[in-house]
Amino acid sequence: MHISELNNSISTLPGIGSAKQALFARLNIFTISDLLQFYPRDYEDRTQKSTVAQSMQNQTGKVHTIVQIVGHEWFGYGKMKTLKMIASDGTGIVELVAFNRPFMEKTHPVGQIAALTAKCEIKYGKYQSTSFELEKIADGGELSAFTGIEVPNSKVFPIYPLTEGLTNKILSKTIQTAFKQFSLGLENDLPPQIIEKRHLLSKKDAIRQIHFPKTLSEAIGARNTLVFEELFLFQKTLAERAIAHRGKLPRIEVDTTEDTQKQVSEEEFAKNLSTRQKNLLARLPYKLTPDQMSVIALMNEDIDRNYGFSKDSQSLSPENRFSMRTLLQGDVGSGKTLVSFFAALRVIDYGGQVALMAPTELLARQHAENAAKQLEAVSVSVAYLTGNIKTKGRDNLLSALKKGDINLVIGTHALFSKNVQYHDLALAIIDEQHRFGVMQRSAILDKGRTSVVATDKYAQPPFREPNLLMMSATPIPQTLALTVFGDLDVRTIHTMPQGRKPVTTYLSKAGNERNAYEAVRKELAAGHQAYFVYPAIDASTSLSTLDEGTSTPLSARSLKSAEEMFSFLQTQVYPNYKCALIHSKIDEETQNQILQDFRENKIQVLVATTVVEVGVDVPNATCMVIEQADRFGLAALHQLRGRVGRGSSQSYCFLIYRSNITENGIARMKALHETTDGFKIAEEDLRLRGPGEITGTAQSGDLEFKIANLARDEKIMKEARIEAFSCVRTI
Repeated sequence: MHISELNNSISTLPGIGSAKQALFARLNIFTISDLLQFYPRDYEDRTQKSTVAQSMQNQTGKVHTIVQIVGHEWFGYGKMKTLKMIASDGTGIVELVAFNRPFMEKTHPVGQIAALTAKCEIKYGKYQSTSFELEKIADGGELSAFTGIEVPNSKVFPIYPLTEGLTNKILSKTIQTAFKQFSLGLENDLPPQIIEKRHLLSKKDAIRQIHFPKTLSEAIGARNTLVFEELFLFQKTLAERAIAHRGKLPRIEVDTTEDTQKQVSEEEFAKNLSTRQKNLLARLPYKLTPDQMSVIALMNEDIDRNYGFSKDSQSLSPENRFSMRTLLQGDVGSGKTLVSFFAALRVIDYGGQVALMAPTELLARQHAENAAKQLEAVSVSVAYLTGNIKTKGRDNLLSALKKGDINLVIGTHALFSKNVQYHDLALAIIDEQHRFGVMQRSAILDKGRTSVVATDKYAQPPFREPNLLMMSATPIPQTLALTVFGDLDVRTIHTMPQGRKPVTTYLSKAGNERNAYEAVRKELAAGHQAYFVYPAIDASTSLSTLDEGTSTPLSARSLKSAEEMFSFLQTQVYPNYKCALIHSKIDEETQNQILQDFRENKIQVLVATTVVEVGVDVPNATCMVIEQADRFGLAALHQLRGRVGRGSSQSYCFLIYRSNITENGIARMKALHETTDGFKIAEEDLRLRGPGEITGTAQSGDLEFKIANLARDEKIMKEARIEAFSCVRTI
């Protein structure tokens, strides 16, 4: 029997009544399978003796030795009266403070010889411990007679995540009982040839050694086996999903740090474009970068296959018409949106419709304006749809969309609203994909599966699946590219448009803002523009804000607000320049007018919240000042910095952080200061935040591994992917 099939309730184990069952439920342990796969988070190695002197000398704080209780002392009064036991192992003295354990006076009297395991620290000039275990060896005698014997309980102890009412001892004992009762017929989840090839443990041995290791090396070996198994099964599922949706396996390796995509010549690229694509290329005032051409060519091949044509234009049977599934990543300003327009034109030339979904109305409007400028000239009907479109205009738009009169619709979540119907939605483009959840991505694809033409023309399976293009301006770490996006083709734009210069980033502690203000003044005098970004809109919005990594509410004055600082900057710092304020509480029409004035340099200083994080492209803006920058996430900081450096002039970013900055905040500031490389920043973001927030899959369960850790197990994950894909190929 496989471990996943052990669905017996833990109540079948002796000693597990309803009260303990409720405690285990807090840890999501309901069945024997859950229990056996509830793995230790760490281990305490007691196989090596550690005397008091060694502990103090090595500054480990860990003592595991044989001691004699040489004295009892009491301190405090009444209910606060506490026992302190003085213990000696012959090399030093340690004081054992027994809070709420007065019974130890009798269980461990003066003169007793006992095995001591303790975590110690120097307090009031004495070596002390409040976290210790004592196990009686003898009632008394000379300590020297016992110093040569092995310390009892000298083994590796697993340490589990716990909840109030459940101790490590109870949990370990319960797991031991379950293992003895159910492990006899435990089958392997890995193929035998892989176990042999990779020198892995059997499932039974791996479970035994992860919970009851004799040595730390045994625990490590068991963990490596279980990590490999978990990632193998995950990668196998991704491979099978890729075969089902796309008819082929994605690349085994996804190198997100180097340019590994096949480059195409300008002549070859232009020759294989569709009519509208050729027209757009001819209208561009600049050349596409090599990476842009490479990605467009690859996506064209995928879209052609979706419509039934192979790379050499041969017709494909319906069962071989698979959809494009692509994650397009590239740093801020690398030209991803233009690439997505080329993909849209390919689909439109086949007669299909395209929906481009953005997370904010501001970004959606920006895309719609760009699309109108670039695509309407090549005979593309573009529409803009958000939840704020008024009823009459909305009804007309929806009617045109259903009839197929609209080629490209750009908007927010409204694109997959219940009353939105498409004529033939053949491509869904999702910008800033990490801001959308898995279910939202699925919802827009469902609109393509149920669109009018798809329903009529492909009534019988296999019907044509909509194509999917997801875009990310914060590059995806390679580990994530191979896991949650492992069934997609990951395409990368590494090259930046010619003339761009890296943004110079400065760090400044709160109190030294004037230096940044003066640097900005010089840029304004040279005719350039600047952004000032703040974590709150006004004083009231900061009341419910929590400081990063804590549960302590900040006071209203703890955060600088955009409204307060706008007044200060306009009247006291830059009175000779036009300043404007923009945030999410300002209506959309006013926001758009402010941004238009900023683009036209009618406004020189734009004071904002993160509403300008994406979708704002002003090449003349050369300064980004982010105050209380440690309040922002790493991805947001990288995106905000990407608002400058979009022209040919040198640009600057000033990160002003608070004096009470957290360690996590320091790490973010350091990462931004040291590099503008989005790939390196993405790796650091994964380390600091974990995968769920980066990928938008936190609510999907895709990354809820029982034992694998994506930030730590990249090497094992790559090996597991190779073996999993090999197995799927041979099926």
